[in-house]
Amino acid sequence: MKSSRARQALAGYGLLAPALIIFTTFAFYPLWRVIWLGLHEQNRTGTRQRWVGVSQYTDVLTGEGFRDGLWITAQFVLLTVPIGVAMGILLAVAANRRLRGIKAFQVIFSSTIASSTAVTAVVFFVLLEPSIGYVSNPWIFDLLDPDRAIFAVALTGIWQNLGLTFIITLAGLQAVPDDLLEAARLDGFGPVKTFGRVTLPMITPTLLFLSVALTVFGLQAFAQIDVLTGGGPAGATETLVYKIFSSQEPRQLGEGSVMSVGLFLVTGAVATLQFWLLERRVHYAN
Repeated sequence: MKSSRARQALAGYGLLAPALIIFTTFAFYPLWRVIWLGLHEQNRTGTRQRWVGVSQYTDVLTGEGFRDGLWITAQFVLLTVPIGVAMGILLAVAANRRLRGIKAFQVIFSSTIASSTAVTAVVFFVLLEPSIGYVSNPWIFDLLDPDRAIFAVALTGIWQNLGLTFIITLAGLQAVPDDLLEAARLDGFGPVKTFGRVTLPMITPTLLFLSVALTVFGLQAFAQIDVLTGGGPAGATETLVYKIFSSQEPRQLGEGSVMSVGLFLVTGAVATLQFWLLERRVHYAN
């Protein structure tokens, strides 16, 4: 018995070993390294480091730079997540029909998932930029106005995530049992009432996942900002990730590491808060 249990345990550890090695190499060690760097201050050349302890964490996380980056990041999330989820639902409902040729529309609606963030940013710049764009519209795409630049950048994020939102929402709609929808129609429910009373509660787990995933994507926004604005104008689009990216000088390495840890904690706190608030309204079918 002991020999059999030992072999089973050894086999279990052997199966876990590849995953543990990958996570340790690419997740746990980098996280520990960033935390460790945040406790030290580098010299100008990066050849020496001095222990400063948690004082650097206190200074950076309570400083104006971190607060500004966090506020701009929050604006980006608030612009992309609600609009992205709503548009994904509308497109999924429109494409969830048994009609001839509907597969072509499903492919079109999901096609944005194949485009990279940088390509999406360039496409929107060529199409909508007020001075050179084919469809010039400074009201919705003005990269030079500090008050509207974040909306222009968020527009590219909404469009790029639309394919993912559509695919996941459509999968959730197709998982709703047909007998529930038929029962709602027999009870005299119209399309709008059926969606609000039957379909929407049944896809709440899908919407919870999308809300958390899009929020994490928004908190990590960088590429479209780097391509379109470079953090400008006047720092109006400098998200936390962009500030971390800008801290590449050896003297700023500790400060950037502290911001990275702060972003990690903020992401975990926001995701936990979303689960706590939204899971009460989630209906898990048995």
